[in-house]
Amino acid sequence: MRTKILIALSGAVALAGISACAGETTDSAAVETTTTTSPSAAALSCDGEGVDDDAQIRYRTETLIDAPLSTVWDVHTDVDGWADWQQPVTSMQRLDSGQLEPGSQFRWTTPAPATAITPATTLTITSTVQQMEPQACIRWSGPAVGDGLSIDNGIHVWTFEQIDDGVLVRTEETWTGEQLEADVPMSTTFLGAGLDAWLVELKSVAEAETT
Repeated sequence: MRTKILIALSGAVALAGISACAGETTDSAAVETTTTTSPSAAALSCDGEGVDDDAQIRYRTETLIDAPLSTVWDVHTDVDGWADWQQPVTSMQRLDSGQLEPGSQFRWTTPAPATAITPATTLTITSTVQQMEPQACIRWSGPAVGDGLSIDNGIHVWTFEQIDDGVLVRTEETWTGEQLEADVPMSTTFLGAGLDAWLVELKSVAEAETT
């Protein structure tokens, strides 16, 4: 079992970035992330499909991981093991069996603290893998629902590229939902914090497994 990495701001909550922001702010420069929230930036895609072009809430970030591509991919796609290294994942349930593939579904929970527009709650996230190219990209989508808080649909794309210095991992996500769209800047901040922190932990775990 992988050792759980406990950092103040965890990235398990890409669909539920709100809960990640309950802790300290991550220094993105320290983890070599490059970020953008610009809709004009070239969108990531997997098998020709990307995020929601019309979504008001979007965030993109990337990092370089000094580990084999196979290790990075295996850590990332072993959703059953997320709770071992992503602190906010409080439960995980595969809704099917076998290897992760297009059509696979998993349901997971994470706490979300109160914000100016939403109450504290636990979000239940149901993710469906839509596209996947092994060791190249994966795209999933689905809603997140809690008491007094919901994300109608989150679309999340990840790409993995072997380069000279390691594996370049890029991720982009959009959220839609009237409740979160009531404060787009705040929702985008929470989404970004979750994605940046996810990369912190993915990098830490993948690099630790190669030492």
